[in-house]
Amino acid sequence: AGPVFVVYNSPRRECGSYSAGGAASASAYMSWIRDFANGIGSRRAVVILEPDALAGMSCLSAADQQTRIGLIKDAIGVLKTMGNISVYVDAGNPTWLAVADIAGRLNQAGIAAADGFALNISNFQTSAANATYGAAISALIGNKHFVIDTSRNGLGSSGQWCNPDGRALGTGWTTSTGNSLVDAFLWVKKPGESDGTCNGGPTAGAWWPDYALGLAARASIQMNVAMN
Repeated sequence: AGPVFVVYNSPRRECGSYSAGGAASASAYMSWIRDFANGIGSRRAVVILEPDALAGMSCLSAADQQTRIGLIKDAIGVLKTMGNISVYVDAGNPTWLAVADIAGRLNQAGIAAADGFALNISNFQTSAANATYGAAISALIGNKHFVIDTSRNGLGSSGQWCNPDGRALGTGWTTSTGNSLVDAFLWVKKPGESDGTCNGGPTAGAWWPDYALGLAARASIQMNVAMN
């Protein structure tokens, strides 16, 4: 399917939290997304579009929420016009929004023109929980398929989202998911990259070797137990 890109540049990203940033304005974003799409051109690629943008937009004013929805809808159109880009719009995770709420936001943002949606980006929810949640969303948005970030969900969630202790790597990259609605398991979040300055972590996105080793070690232990 080609390389996987994550588009993460919406204005007022994260509403000023650990991964704050993004384009300076709506017009700047529209220009940027066109440059990005033109950079891919006619090549095959997969794009995960704007993690947290829809699920996390409740912190914005009503006007800014509509702007964000419009930008995602525009981005879908721009990317799909290129011809060979598969677009999956981020939809949060099973513990964030009710199914009907995120489905409504996806429909407003033009999910009909996209290939599907993405779940569990940078989170720790199990693949089974995401599959159940995703199927319920899919039923409300035209049976769209989805992908799941399995980079750190090998032991599920502890209820924390920011550098929680005791987690493990999940299933590696594959399109053989055993679920007709799940197009792929992907490591969208790079295991070992900090979620932010919480639980002893460095700045968001910074490499944290000890955390990476812990994820790998617990996955190895889990694998050995399963084999025995």
